[in-house]
Amino acid sequence: MLERLAPLTDELADLEAQLADPAVASDPELLRRVTRRYKELAPLVEALRALQRREEDVTVARELATEAADPAERDQWRGEVRRNEDEIERLTEHIRELLVPRDPHDGRPVIVEIRGAEGGEEANLFARDLYEMYRAYLLGRGLEIEVLSLDPSDLGGLNQVTFVVRGDDAWPCLKYEGGPHRVQRVPVTESQGRIHTSSATVTVLPEVDEVECVIDERDLDIDVFRASGPGGQGVNTTDSAVRITHRPSGIVVSMQDQRSQLQNRIKALQVLRARLARRQREEAEAASSAARRAQTGSGGRSEKIRTYNVKENRVTDHRIGLTVYRLSDVLAGDLDLVVGPLTADERARQMAESSS
Repeated sequence: MLERLAPLTDELADLEAQLADPAVASDPELLRRVTRRYKELAPLVEALRALQRREEDVTVARELATEAADPAERDQWRGEVRRNEDEIERLTEHIRELLVPRDPHDGRPVIVEIRGAEGGEEANLFARDLYEMYRAYLLGRGLEIEVLSLDPSDLGGLNQVTFVVRGDDAWPCLKYEGGPHRVQRVPVTESQGRIHTSSATVTVLPEVDEVECVIDERDLDIDVFRASGPGGQGVNTTDSAVRITHRPSGIVVSMQDQRSQLQNRIKALQVLRARLARRQREEAEAASSAARRAQTGSGGRSEKIRTYNVKENRVTDHRIGLTVYRLSDVLAGDLDLVVGPLTADERARQMAESSS
C-alpha cells in the first residue's frame, strides 16, 4: 500500500496548487472536478502517511525490545509493538475502504420524482407520505431542497412531485431509494377497516450538466399553456406552463410551478437531461445484461424494493432482507435506519470484489 504514497502525495500537491489558481477558480466545471478529486484523495494520503509512521514505529520498537537488557523494559517495548500492529491493521482496513472506487455521482445534485402508482387515491396519499419522509430526512442532514413541480390530488395526496436536492451527501442519501415502494395499511377511504396494499414509485436521477448531455433544440417540441391548480401570483393568469417533448426518445416533461415561462423551460430541460442520461446508462448496461430492468418497474404492488406495514410498525427492504420495527421513526425522517445497512452492504460487496 505504501508504494502508492509517493505518486498520490504528488497528485495531492498538484491539486492544492490548482485550487489556488485563479484560472481554475473562474471555471466552475473544472473547479468542481478538482475539488471532488481533492476531497477524495486527501483522506487516503493522510491514512497512508499514518500507516507509514506506524510501520516505522513498529520497526523502532522491535529493535529497542531486542536491545533492552531489562525484562520490564523489554516487555514495555513489546507492548508498544502490539499496539502499533493493532493500529496498522485498523489503518489497513480503513485504506482498503478508501481505495474502493468512488461513486461517480457523489457530490452531484439529485432530482427525485415521486408518483402515486397502484391503489388510487391511497397511492397518492402514500406518495405524499414518502415526500414528507424525504423532506424530514434530507433537511435533517443539512441538504437543500427545491421543488420543481408539485401536483396535489383531490384528497390531499400527491399525483406527483419533482424536486432537486443539493449538497455533498445528496446522492449517498438517495441512491438506494429509486424503485417501487409498497404500503400496507387501512386507507382513510376504507369504511370497514380492511388493510389495503398500495404503491408509489420513486425515481432518483443524478443531475446532468449541459456539457454532459447535449440536447439538439431541433429534436424538441415545446408547448406553452396556462398553469392549473394552486400557484403564486401570476402563475395561473399567463401561459407560463411548459411542456417539452423529446421526439427521438419520446420523453415528455411538463413544468408549471415556476413564475415565468423561461423558468419553467429551464427546469423542464434540467429534468429532461437527467432522464435522458439515465436512459443512456440503462441502454449501455442492457448491452451487457439483457435482464436489466428500469428503476421504477411498472409500479405494480408485486414489484417493490421496500414495504411499509403500518399495523406492524414495520419497514422491510427486500434487496438485503432488512426488517426494522420502527416505521413511525422512518416516516418521521430517520431513514438512516434503512440507508445505513444498505450502504454497509454495498461497501462490503465492493471491498470483496476489489480484493478478489
